[in-house]
Amino acid sequence: MRIVVMVSGSGTNLQSILDAAEAGLLEADIAAVGADQECQGLERARRAGIRTFVLAPGDHSDREAWNRALEERLAGLEPDCIVFAGFMRIVDARLVERFERRIVNTHPSLLPAFPGAHGVRDALAYGVRITGVTVHFVDSGVDTGPILEQAAVPVVEGDTEGTLHERIKVQERSLLVTTIKKLSAAGLG
Repeated sequence: MRIVVMVSGSGTNLQSILDAAEAGLLEADIAAVGADQECQGLERARRAGIRTFVLAPGDHSDREAWNRALEERLAGLEPDCIVFAGFMRIVDARLVERFERRIVNTHPSLLPAFPGAHGVRDALAYGVRITGVTVHFVDSGVDTGPILEQAAVPVVEGDTEGTLHERIKVQERSLLVTTIKKLSAAGLG
């Protein structure tokens, strides 16, 4: 399966994909890693010898222009699957429609509970005893796409947003690789 990975930060989800591919646990051709800014995730890709690109929203006249530039860059890479691995941008409906059921995202909650940028904080504030991680297809809503896989993570006494998020990230990295493998086996690529 030919994939493009989009990142915005440290790239730990990307690293789990790179590690699985290197170990022969994931048959994937990582065509490129893109980002909305220079970040550690891009450095991880460069060290692995993978082509990288940056499309910063500020380098475009408006959000629409940035979405069209990203859409064309992705289309030119001919991906079977686009993985938003910690990519912290919302893309527009036109881009999503072009790559319908080919954009995969992770979210740190058991969707549909606690969508949006503060899923971990919102779960703690609500007082849940179990939260988790969801891998889902991206649609034109915010964290509303079809759910592919989920894993539960218990909330323990004394958890902070940081400690809980770190435990969720451990599950997220594993679940993302497992989900990509299943999509490949099902013929997405």
